[in-house]
Amino acid sequence: MKQKCLELLRERGVQLEDIGELVYHLQEKYIPQLTMEICLENIDRVLSKREVQNAIITGIFIDKMAEINQIDEPLLSIVKNDESLYGIDEVIALSIVNVYGSIGFTNYGYIDKIKPGILQKLNQKGTGQCHTFLDDIVGAIAASASSRLAHSID
Repeated sequence: MKQKCLELLRERGVQLEDIGELVYHLQEKYIPQLTMEICLENIDRVLSKREVQNAIITGIFIDKMAEINQIDEPLLSIVKNDESLYGIDEVIALSIVNVYGSIGFTNYGYIDKIKPGILQKLNQKGTGQCHTFLDDIVGAIAASASSRLAHSID
């Protein structure tokens, strides 16, 4: 299942290093010895959780079905346009964030607001791809890996 999630992320243009940059951005002020290797190790641990894998597969599937118009209206338009009051994409992301405790919520809220790196790319409209769920999932993975790191500091 984890391998399938990695394939889906790559297929959608997301590399683990992209998520690693987000983790680094979130934690560099708090962990002076932080390296990309440490970030990637924590991302790997997050991706090993079944509830995270389920969220990734579900969200990416919905995005892909929206791209090929395989969702009924009005949901199709809501997902394709990433309507601000929809919120289900954030609910799926919060299921990932919740795995590592409350610090994940603040990390996720922050990164979702500023949308650095890959999140900015995934939020671009007019590319022909729908990333309504994916951008939130990627941000949540980064927030969870950051939370895991924060919990590991003595």
